[in-house]
Amino acid sequence: MRVAIIGGTGFVGRYVVDALVDAGHRVTVLVRPGSEGKLQPQDCVRRVAGDLADRAALRETLGGAGAVVYNVGLLREFPRRDITFEAAQFRGVADTVAAARERGVSRLLLMSAIGVKDPGTAYQSTKRRAELHALAGGLDVTVLRPSVVFGDPRGAMEFATQLQRDMVKPPVPAVAFPGVRLSPVFVEDVAAALVAALADDATIGETLELAGPEVLSWRQIVSRVAAASGRSKLVLPVPLALMRAGAALFDWLPFYPVTRDQLTMLAEGNTAPPDTLERLIGRPARPFAAENLRYLATDPP
Repeated sequence: MRVAIIGGTGFVGRYVVDALVDAGHRVTVLVRPGSEGKLQPQDCVRRVAGDLADRAALRETLGGAGAVVYNVGLLREFPRRDITFEAAQFRGVADTVAAARERGVSRLLLMSAIGVKDPGTAYQSTKRRAELHALAGGLDVTVLRPSVVFGDPRGAMEFATQLQRDMVKPPVPAVAFPGVRLSPVFVEDVAAALVAALADDATIGETLELAGPEVLSWRQIVSRVAAASGRSKLVLPVPLALMRAGAALFDWLPFYPVTRDQLTMLAEGNTAPPDTLERLIGRPARPFAAENLRYLATDPP
């Protein structure tokens, strides 16, 4: 099958492309100008130049496809640069649904996130509205909701490498947020689950939560990142209220590591049982542990 991917050049998207190719699919990827080098040249991968605002390129990307994957998401928005949750996480989905109907593509797999809701933060509400719009759009839709995703970012940035940069490497104690619980999920497991869902018509109309095998505290997560980085790290508890006060003053700055909305979502937690993921991929989910965090080594062999 030819599968179109919107959001195929980012961290998770590149693993999805690889998993689809390994499963025998042909892939068409919408590639934003400047991102051409993020995809390895492969005969079965076609590239269409354009971005979410280019509806002609979107329609071209879906041409001849039997399914479309929407995998666009932002960690934070920059309205002055026209990078917003509304555009990337809702309007892009609405345009993709419209283009799919126009091009006769009936199958849509939508990458969302555990904990999305409306009302909620701007991130949560745009993701949830996108889910509802897609499910009501007349297509055969599967919604996938991963927890926080980790894995070798291949030169980009993901959850664990960001923690390494912002909390482990600086010569000051790391911060632990009391009460925060997460179920980190390995990126290759997420990609494998998407490919399995595509092949399983029983997932149509379903919302599937994809979580790793452990529920971890923030302290445990930081400690494991430090150990994988070959470092020992003092971790001190800091109330989320204090971090919110700092974010209220500084989260408009691009270099500030966390926003108020991100702190709100951390406080709500991001967990689920691993059962759905393991049923889809047919094996145990891989843990947030040393054997899967080797890419964090400060002096790799």
